[in-house]
Amino acid sequence: MNASWDGASQDLFAFLLRKVNWVITALTAGFILYTRSSGVVYFTSGAVLCSLTAKLLKRVVRQPRPLSRPEKKKASYGMPSTHSATISFYATYVTLACAYLPLHPSLPNNPMIRVIPPVVSPICAYFVASSRVWLGKHSWPQIAVGCLYGTVFAIYWFKLWTRGLNEYGRVADGLLEQYIGI
Repeated sequence: MNASWDGASQDLFAFLLRKVNWVITALTAGFILYTRSSGVVYFTSGAVLCSLTAKLLKRVVRQPRPLSRPEKKKASYGMPSTHSATISFYATYVTLACAYLPLHPSLPNNPMIRVIPPVVSPICAYFVASSRVWLGKHSWPQIAVGCLYGTVFAIYWFKLWTRGLNEYGRVADGLLEQYIGI
């Protein structure tokens, strides 16, 4: 981190980075409630599945986390970084969705909707992934593998949606509209 920052700024930044998973979860839940879109639910289920499979990979690879404080041994393994995998999934899927999917009717018909998320999400992903090293939770190789895993997972998940699963989403959206008025 930048040595010119004062201690309070560093502490606040570190605190926010440690809690970023709650912020992203809340924003995702809010977006699901706002759009009521099966496509957003599908995206979210992909992020959850990416996170869970990254955790399973940790148990297979069993690479220890870095020892930032030797007196406090980490309870789980470090390879790949689950945070990095999940945030890379988000950044990749959002970028692909903005480039290739039609805008959901609940969103404003503004060209910036297609520009801002693909610019902002990779920047956020960089800071979240890098924070795992800054906070002493992971090594750079663990971050790199997590980012690669999340990116590949997102591309695969997006292809599943665009090559047929979106039809089921349209049916689900239609049924919800017809019977529940959502």
